[in-house]
Amino acid sequence: MNSTLRRDADAIIRSSLNAVLPDEAVRRALNAFAPRGGRVLLVAAGKAAWQMAHAAVEALGRVDGGVVVTKYGHVKGEIPGVTCCEAGHPVPDENSFAATEKALALVQGLTAEDTVLFLLSGGGSALFERPLLPGEELQDITSQLLASGADIVEMNIIRKRLSAVKGGRFAQACAPAEVFSIVLSDILGDPLDMIASGPAVPDTSTCAQALAIAEKYHLNLSEQAKTLLQQETPKALGNVTTRITGSVRELCAAAANACRELGYEPILLTDQLCCEAREAGSFLGSIVRTHTGHGKKLAYIAGGETVVHLTGKGLGGRNQELALAAAPAIAGRNAAVFSVGSDGTDGPTDAAGGYVDGETLAALAAKGWNVFDTLQHNDAYHALRAVEGLIMTGATGTNVNDVAVALLRD
Repeated sequence: MNSTLRRDADAIIRSSLNAVLPDEAVRRALNAFAPRGGRVLLVAAGKAAWQMAHAAVEALGRVDGGVVVTKYGHVKGEIPGVTCCEAGHPVPDENSFAATEKALALVQGLTAEDTVLFLLSGGGSALFERPLLPGEELQDITSQLLASGADIVEMNIIRKRLSAVKGGRFAQACAPAEVFSIVLSDILGDPLDMIASGPAVPDTSTCAQALAIAEKYHLNLSEQAKTLLQQETPKALGNVTTRITGSVRELCAAAANACRELGYEPILLTDQLCCEAREAGSFLGSIVRTHTGHGKKLAYIAGGETVVHLTGKGLGGRNQELALAAAPAIAGRNAAVFSVGSDGTDGPTDAAGGYVDGETLAALAAKGWNVFDTLQHNDAYHALRAVEGLIMTGATGTNVNDVAVALLRD
């Protein structure tokens, strides 16, 4: 492993993630928060829910009750007046359903004088859920979508029609109380109705789109699920104010600043990356090959969210696959490619992403790993672990997509 490049990569990751933590973003959004004089209740859902709720209660001083539902391992302590729950992601589980019931119970019987502070971040689609069909079937449909390679927008168009809280239905449950929603975006272009499937936003998608997606991916659906896909979601809500804060654009800008401070010339390729993870890795590797020999320190940055089409039963995540796929292209060069999820978790693993450099391919071969076979088996985690290529950050408390960087030191 190239220790200089790895040290630079770790510094860029650390600086980038620190820049998009939600604490300041939440406090900034609360400048526009004006409760009507009644009770103030807090509901937070998503991977960044605990961090957002902690910042909000600290800024407000107190709330009259609250529920946080976040991913396992993401609750970092008690918050005064707030019940903190952990649940399943990316597939909802019984704890997802139980925590959502607590949130719905909290907002029952409110008046027009009351306000619900709703803090939303990515991951909320799985974590914040009351299914309109058996929980086991919802879990199965979610798993089918994940395995098919469907993107996050397609998944949410389906999921919001199978839910009593998605697609604006949670805001309906809070009425006549006002809902003040602060959203940490994890979807490219920040479409509000798609972030965590838009529990407090009118839905812009249609039943026809949902049915087309079900057909596109050959989803195995019950008659009940097919009927739900044909029931339209709320198209207007009169009790919601929304502030969007934080996005992959900020993450990319922070990465560029960190690269610049280390002497690299940063080039932003895109902040809307949305292709197969292994294709993105191969592309970044090919950029390194093109620009080798120019005598400069260059950093190519791509933010967004790639997808993985499962063809094997190994362990890994999209960021790990992206990095591993770049290894053959940059072999022998004074270069590195790394990719990291801003939430600190990549797929069903304890890693945030993966790192490779010009020495990785040879190191893998020496330990019996073939990159192509490993990608076919979706086993990037074990391959990268064998060559110290995993990026471990732990839960970060934020969630604004991923950032991938190709570093070149000529």
